[in-house]
Order: sequence, then C-alpha cells, then structure tokens
Amino acid sequence: MKPQELARLTVETYIKSRKKPALPEQLSGVEIKKAGCFVSIKTKDNDLRGCIGTIHPTEDSLIKEIINNAISASTRDPRFPEVVEEELAHLKYSVDILHPPEIATSFEEFDPKIYGIIVTSETGKKGLLLPNLEGVDTVEQQISICQSKAGMHPREKFSLQKFKVDRYSE
Repeated sequence: MKPQELARLTVETYIKSRKKPALPEQLSGVEIKKAGCFVSIKTKDNDLRGCIGTIHPTEDSLIKEIINNAISASTRDPRFPEVVEEELAHLKYSVDILHPPEIATSFEEFDPKIYGIIVTSETGKKGLLLPNLEGVDTVEQQISICQSKAGMHPREKFSLQKFKVDRYSE
C-alpha cells in the first residue's frame, strides 16, 4: 500500500465508522520506518480541504504517523469543518514524509520548489510550510506565510530551518 492510499483508506474508514483501519505490514516504495509527515486533503478542484502533520515522529512507525495525521487532517484542521461521508468520493490525498530539518545560514540555501521551511520566533511560535506549493515561488513568500501561520508579527525576529520531503500524491 502506498502512503497516499493509506491516507485515503484511513479517512474513509474513520469518517464512515469512527475506527482506524487495520495496519498494513509495510508501505510500498517507502524505506523510512519512522518520520514526521503531513497529510493533505484536497478537493478534485485542488482546493485545500485539510492538512495536518508532525515535524518529528510522534509514533513508533510511519504507518501510525500517517494514520493519525490523516484522521486529524479530516477532522481537526481548525480552518475547515470535519469531512463528511458525502465528500469522500471527491477528495484526493497526498502524504509528505519529512526529512530531518536543517538549520539554514543564508537565503541562497533556499529554494521553495525543493525545501519547505520552519520559522521559529524568539518566543517559540512556529510556522511550517511544505515545499513546492502552487503560487509560492519565493523564499519571502514562504517566510511571510509561515509567520502568519505562527501568529508572528512580520518584524518579529526568527530563526529558519529547511527540510526536504518525499511526496506521495494521488
């Protein structure tokens, strides 16, 4: 089973029965056994419908990480109402498996098509943006979006980390 197929199965099972699916033995094409990940749910028109994830693993396996984040993306994203059964046939899923974040020392190291970023304020507020998102073409856009997500003032001091992902999409 591919990561995006597990995300779909999880959401469909959970929305219909409030139960988690049986754990597959492994994910096809994925060698990483434990990592943070984000599950994104979009409509067929490519409108975001939910996205929740973890920067670092919180579970003892990537499979459990995907299952928990898929349930959260479909039921707990504060930007959207919970997914309902009538929507399920019209949704598509992607899973981003995060590589460990690295501290970045200069803007030249960043490329929004390759690297996601994490912005952390001096007071501990954190915002994350995945790489290669439609309409996000510059590091400045990434930083601005991350600051907004974190509830930071644009002039607030912050540190930057970058990370790559392995993306699995329908």
